[in-house]
Amino acid sequence: MARRTLVKAAAATGAAGLVPGLQAAVYAAGSDKPEKEEVRIGFIPLTDCASVVMASVLGFDKKHGVKIVATKESSWAGVRDKLVNGELDMAHVLYGLIYGVHLGIGGPKKDMAALMTINNNGQAISLSKKLADKGAVDGASLAKVMAAEKRDYTFAQTFPTGTHAMWLYYWLASAGINPMKDAKVITVPPPQMVANMRVGNMDGFCVGEPWNHRAIIDGIGVTAVTTQDIWKDHPEKVLGTTGEFVKKYPNTARAVMMAVLEASKWIDAGLSNKNKMAETIADKAYVNTSVDAINQRILGRYQNGLGKTWDDPNYMKFYNDGAVNYPYLSDGMWFLTQHKRWGLLKEHPDYLAVARQINQTELYKQAAAGVGVPVPKSDMRSSKLIDGVVWDGKDPAKYADSFKVKFAGVA
Repeated sequence: MARRTLVKAAAATGAAGLVPGLQAAVYAAGSDKPEKEEVRIGFIPLTDCASVVMASVLGFDKKHGVKIVATKESSWAGVRDKLVNGELDMAHVLYGLIYGVHLGIGGPKKDMAALMTINNNGQAISLSKKLADKGAVDGASLAKVMAAEKRDYTFAQTFPTGTHAMWLYYWLASAGINPMKDAKVITVPPPQMVANMRVGNMDGFCVGEPWNHRAIIDGIGVTAVTTQDIWKDHPEKVLGTTGEFVKKYPNTARAVMMAVLEASKWIDAGLSNKNKMAETIADKAYVNTSVDAINQRILGRYQNGLGKTWDDPNYMKFYNDGAVNYPYLSDGMWFLTQHKRWGLLKEHPDYLAVARQINQTELYKQAAAGVGVPVPKSDMRSSKLIDGVVWDGKDPAKYADSFKVKFAGVA
């Protein structure tokens, strides 16, 4: 069927409510050519950049009419700046960074867009071996050591409004440690975490893999908790861009999403694919580490650096039968509740309205339809976090105000 006929048919039947999704099928058939064929996508050297990298390496991008140029960046602040000024078209980026920039609390204010979730799970909080030798190996024992030995304790995250800051704060607070009063928190780029801990610049850090496992291999850190133990199947990185890019290049955004979805599905398809992915991204051009720093935890094979080993079914997932990638509105809203909790936001925002501005649910549904990825029935999901508190997105202001441990300072 000719493109014009298809588009007319889609419009007519869509308007009549007869064939929902036909318009998405039209996009998927390639009849809406990407406006921009070369797309610069920034990434930070982390295991969870894999779906963006593999979309390019395996040619899924060309299949959908675009060429992904994956560009290695040194820090999340650098990624933010290059997204805002247009040097990057998109990025593998922290969920909370996109929200922070959109609201002007994470740097220059600019309308942002989260196209899809890239991965769930697979981050961790590491404590220094020196601290572990004193008995601090989890939240409760860390609180005891900090109470017994009074000094300045320093913990690192990767970006002030980002995921790792929020996981670190949430975990410390669940152990009764107020990250705003009881510790000093610094920002360190992911690839520099291990080197900084080696020279004693911090007592602990929250970062993505492979840097927690690298700290164990190098004998300088232990894994105190995984982020999936803080929140099972939590949202982590997103494919992020500006609101302006989505408006100007919707077909390009859709094409890239379809390529990354296919790469996500490929990674999660089996052991051999995961091993090939690990070998690919370990290269100097990407993560620049040994394959053994990557290939254990992507299979759920964990050790804590103190002799304990376990198989974790909730390891890093890129696809998980489509459950990973939908940009749930409730996921975005959760980061806003924590920004409010920790004083980054002074007032309650319109949580749902902000999430609807940023999370491109309709565009995602079109891309998903194009590559046969199922979508959930609801924009919201429910989860119970490490402290037993349930988050379902229903009353975000009440949820944000409900925590005993929170920012209590004066701006």
